Amino acid sequence: MKSLVAIAFAAIILSLVMAGFFMLKGESKDRSRKMANALTVRIGLSVLVFIVLMVLWSLGVIAPTGYFPVDR
Repeated sequence: MKSLVAIAFAAIILSLVMAGFFMLKGESKDRSRKMANALTVRIGLSVLVFIVLMVLWSLGVIAPTGYFPVDR
C-alpha cells in the first residue's frame, strides 16, 4: 500500500516537473497545450490519490496514526 502511494506521489511530482520543462523549453505554439496537459494530469492524480485514501480510510483498510494527546 505504501509503495503505491509513493509511486502516485512520484508521478505527481514528475508531472509537475514536466510542466515546468514545457514552460521553459517547449516550442512557442505547443508550449501552452503541453504544459496545460501536464498540469491536468497532476491535478487528476492528486484528486485520485485523495479519493482512494478517503475510501480506504472509510472502509477501515487504513487508519490514521500519530500522536493524539489525551485530555487530562
